[in-house]
Amino acid sequence: MSINRVLISGNLTRDPELRATATGMPVLGLGVAVNDRRKNQSTGEWEDYPNFIDCTMFGSRAESISGFLSKGSKVAIEGKLRWSQWERDGQKRSKLEVIIDEIEFLSARDSSSQSHQAKEVEIPPAPEITVYDEDIPF
Repeated sequence: MSINRVLISGNLTRDPELRATATGMPVLGLGVAVNDRRKNQSTGEWEDYPNFIDCTMFGSRAESISGFLSKGSKVAIEGKLRWSQWERDGQKRSKLEVIIDEIEFLSARDSSSQSHQAKEVEIPPAPEITVYDEDIPF
């Protein structure tokens, strides 16, 4: 059995990019920064390490939500991972991205635009994990 589900929450790293396929289907590209909290082994302090994740949404919903998001917006995304590869200028390239099934706005839109304002929602923090590489027996 295989399961391909991803749930992330973070802030947009850039303004969303809305484009269309050759057949006219809307495609929304997002970049999301998600922090990974780890203990620095030399200082003993907790530090945030950012992960930058490319996300893509297809269809009419992509077009609808594109106007409600901007760089810095906090979002929660549920989707699946997709690996793609292609060749450009003789170089093989690849990327892993999240294909968005559901997206929730976690921060309100710019205060200058009062209509269609998203409700701010708090997500409880992830539980602190105390397992480190040196604790794993292999």
